[in-house]
Amino acid sequence: MSGPTTDGRCLCGAVQVTLENPKQHVEVCHCDMCRRWTGAWYPALEGESFSLAGEDAIRVHRSSDWAERAFCGTCGSHLWYKFLPTGNRSFLAGLFADANDLPVEREIFVEERAAWSTLPGEHPKLTGEEVIAEAKAQGLSFD
Repeated sequence: MSGPTTDGRCLCGAVQVTLENPKQHVEVCHCDMCRRWTGAWYPALEGESFSLAGEDAIRVHRSSDWAERAFCGTCGSHLWYKFLPTGNRSFLAGLFADANDLPVEREIFVEERAAWSTLPGEHPKLTGEEVIAEAKAQGLSFD
């Protein structure tokens, strides 16, 4: 890795993640699946590339036709969401202490947000329809 990095880990430390050139913001997803998976919303942190240690502890669940989610098989910590059409992976921001002060870039699937999980701040808040239309405009398919 040649750029700035940030290191994260699951609750028990069995899985470690290093992100290279991490984005300096998080994106928050409020979709029903993310809410069920995390208990609230999914705060995503991405980087240009990543490396993993402790891969033998990682378990993967295919959560839809277009996504899979990973967790630590030892402690149960959620690790990442992978969008299968592109292979893009975002990591749970809570894994990284360096992410504690990052701003929210945007919220997505806001129509599925629980009433008790409204986030403060002035940033874009997109519906699921808007997010899917944005992805399709980039040539991505959810079929």
